[in-house]
Amino acid sequence: MVIKIIKTILAILFFICLANMPYGYYQLVRFLALIGFGLLAYYSNESGNKIEAVIFVALAILFQPIIKIALGRTLWNVVDVIAGIYLLISIFLKPSNNINGRKN
Repeated sequence: MVIKIIKTILAILFFICLANMPYGYYQLVRFLALIGFGLLAYYSNESGNKIEAVIFVALAILFQPIIKIALGRTLWNVVDVIAGIYLLISIFLKPSNNINGRKN
């Protein structure tokens, strides 16, 4: 359940990035994405899904706010949409996980 909530919140945040928001919002999204993807990577690793764990670590690195990766607004919009869609699809394709990240 926790995993579904994290994925849903991140997806919504990414889709909101498509609107013309203040710069502070994008900084907040980067910070929350780092935390969210870090947690998702941990839960995926704990449940034995190493491929998904690597994907989430890569996304955490891409979105991290410390050393910013300059992709330009258009490319960031594409990344936001792809990440958001992936998160939403993964909610429905994965079995329900408990708080420890282990499969039921």
